[in-house]
Amino acid sequence: MPRIDPRDERMFPKLTGAEIDLLLRFGQVQRYGKDQPLFVTGETAPGMFVLKTGRVKVTRRDPIRHLAPIVEQGPGDFVAEVGQLSGRPALVDVHAVEDVEALLIPPENLRTVMIAEPELGDRIMRALILRRVVLIETGAGGPVLIGSADAPDVVRLQGFLTRNAYPYQVLDPAMDHDAADLVRKYAPSPMDLPLAVCPKGTILKNPSEAELARALGMVRIDGQDRTYDVAIVGAGPAGLATAVYAASEGLSVVVFDSRAFGGQAGASARIENYLGFPTGISGQALTGRAYVQAQKFGAEMVIPTEVSRIDCSQNPLTLELGDGVRAKAAAVVIASGARYRRLDVPNLGECEGGGVWYWASPIEARLCRREEIVLVGGGNSAGQAAVFLRDYAAKIWLLVRGPSLAESMSQYLIDRIDAARNIEVLKNTEVVALSVSSHGTLERVRWRLRTSGNETEKPIRHLFLFIGADPATDWLQGCVSLDAKGFVQTGASVPMQDVRSNNSAAQPLSLQSSAAGVFAVGDVRFGSVKRVGAAIGEGAAVVAQLHAYLAATRTPSAEARPQARAS
Repeated sequence: MPRIDPRDERMFPKLTGAEIDLLLRFGQVQRYGKDQPLFVTGETAPGMFVLKTGRVKVTRRDPIRHLAPIVEQGPGDFVAEVGQLSGRPALVDVHAVEDVEALLIPPENLRTVMIAEPELGDRIMRALILRRVVLIETGAGGPVLIGSADAPDVVRLQGFLTRNAYPYQVLDPAMDHDAADLVRKYAPSPMDLPLAVCPKGTILKNPSEAELARALGMVRIDGQDRTYDVAIVGAGPAGLATAVYAASEGLSVVVFDSRAFGGQAGASARIENYLGFPTGISGQALTGRAYVQAQKFGAEMVIPTEVSRIDCSQNPLTLELGDGVRAKAAAVVIASGARYRRLDVPNLGECEGGGVWYWASPIEARLCRREEIVLVGGGNSAGQAAVFLRDYAAKIWLLVRGPSLAESMSQYLIDRIDAARNIEVLKNTEVVALSVSSHGTLERVRWRLRTSGNETEKPIRHLFLFIGADPATDWLQGCVSLDAKGFVQTGASVPMQDVRSNNSAAQPLSLQSSAAGVFAVGDVRFGSVKRVGAAIGEGAAVVAQLHAYLAATRTPSAEARPQARAS
């Protein structure tokens, strides 16, 4: 890997003596001898190091012993990336080149720096984010996935790591000698692939996302015996907005999501109608900023972790997690969004991850380069995906069940689709059959014109589905009032008999469910507007109702950090 230019002032801002003195109250001075490690890849980093004297070398090291220098840093530099905001495992090795004296600022104090010293904190934050971007681009410090880049399970793990902004590398054993050696030793059966070689040396055979996350140290709850002010279930735009505003206003916050931050919005290639971004922004970039912002204010992110049940019968409320751990909170915000809706056609399950996709990231786009593809859906998500994929696919067949795109898609996307030479819109059309290859991947797609019954079948290896979603509320059964489709009823939509059954005489607040202390925001809520901006607005608005509820029941926990409220 080429060495990074240390003269890049955004990534490597030099702190003055006065600024270092300003930071002294946030940490402790540590001393390291020549060649002594400050931290190593895969081990929990103790925080951010501000170098007072001496020099350190930052090295990229992957699990199969490939080494590459990244940069050397000296007095006035600080050593950290965005993972040090929350005490995550280090993604690089840092060793002293000579005797070093450094100020160590632990994660909780680093977050305090961001608030107490906003101008200096902004410079540090910008550098931390840019450094993580470089680590992702180079794959530094993350796992090595060994298998064919086109294999469904490699694509599955790539998507998981990408959506969690975690670096990784892919090595094809057909092309790489070291990878081939590991396959011969650890993967005697093709079912063992891909191998995931983790920074600390653990080798996993075709792991699930949860298994890989645990091996990487991605999942951690800092205080299992702690009662949080607010637990948020779902890290899409609504949940992230709630986390940012609640944490910035001094509430102790924990956020759970079963897969990745960003939700469905995080999979959007380009959002062009969100306020303040006239040139557009990807869903990953928008929600990634919110993810870091929430951690800046102290929100604890526990991703990926599934919440399997909520016990609303007592206060504090208890969340039962998929791994058997329990978390307690005075209030819970349901922001679990929705699950992608599936086509009712045979063989669909066999092709999922092997040619059937529910989002369109650069990973899937690479797979369908110069091929004909089918994309199903008539909403904005479908339109954004079609516009993104047009630069990769040779031809896009856009199938819409209804008679017009105008019923559910923004006009700017319709105009862009009309202008694309390689997108053909087929209205009143539905997929009726899929053919699967002997390898379990999609081979052919057949669709039918609903008005005439005429059918067309083509050799298609990639089918993208954007046909809406159903609320992810199975885990709420018996706790809160749901409508006939499974959406959480809040405010005036809650039937009075459900309110009374929870021992309350008053109508719930507008974002409050039938259960005391349980609120709902975003797509999961009955009557919500299914837009990113609306979800973020509800996430911000619910914080005022949380304050009202907590004030009526108890004072916020002593662990909460008092701060001025954001405007």
